[in-house]
Amino acid sequence: MSESLPPLPAGWPTLEPGWVWLCGAGPGDPGLLTLHAVNGLRQADVVIYDALVQKAILDWAPQAEHIYAGKRGGKPSSKQRDISLRLVDLARAGKRVLRLKGGDPFVFGRGGEEAQTLIQHGVNVRIIPGISAGIGGLAYAGIPVTHRDVNQSVTFVTGHDQSGETPQSLDWHAIAKGSQVLVIYMGMKHVEQIAASLLAAGRPMDEPCAVVCSATTPEERVLETTLGRMAADIAAAGLEPPAILCVGRSVLMRQVLDWQALARGEAPRDLDPLGRGRPAEVS
Repeated sequence: MSESLPPLPAGWPTLEPGWVWLCGAGPGDPGLLTLHAVNGLRQADVVIYDALVQKAILDWAPQAEHIYAGKRGGKPSSKQRDISLRLVDLARAGKRVLRLKGGDPFVFGRGGEEAQTLIQHGVNVRIIPGISAGIGGLAYAGIPVTHRDVNQSVTFVTGHDQSGETPQSLDWHAIAKGSQVLVIYMGMKHVEQIAASLLAAGRPMDEPCAVVCSATTPEERVLETTLGRMAADIAAAGLEPPAILCVGRSVLMRQVLDWQALARGEAPRDLDPLGRGRPAEVS
């Protein structure tokens, strides 16, 4: 597969021996890789990849050694210290190292920790951003993370901290009041507690919510629900991580923007889900 794309033009970055490129692999669909990511995959001696990186993405680097370093909640996982120091060791051995992380490495991906460790040990790094699931995954589900008639702000929140529990440092009351749309990563394990915290802070029971599982992959599943019913509906549907939770009226836009359903020949459920009462082009 690495030969099926034409060579990149001269002047593109070279992955030098002893360097580590910290690279975002996007939310799942291999087509959402950046060209810088493909460039790195073609050159790498070693690819150290996370649990959510699709095999089809690794196929872009058939010449490289592939090392799994996934971290999944509730399952045996590599220790972060061991991952970071292995990157150091490989770089010091003169390898061209591509550290491949799902989504964007700096969005709840521990990329900042790994990059800091590398630099503290004298290893050169390059950061290659990726499409975060909280944006790209919702877009695949037909949910715009911002919409002029819904929100002028959006808040990204992690559903658990380093201990695996709901972050105690989060001020859920301030979060609930401060942003019209909330996007919650890694929140499935504590969805009941998260929903209860938002309801206690004043978010309405009937506020639209969506749960997007395995976003942008063939296994993608989307649940539309409300804040009051979200935890019960997730359990009833048997949904499993990885998932993105979205809270806010922008979820309603899926009724008209579910482009994957449209591609299957299904009609939009509602051409005006926000009840604007006028065409979309009229401001």
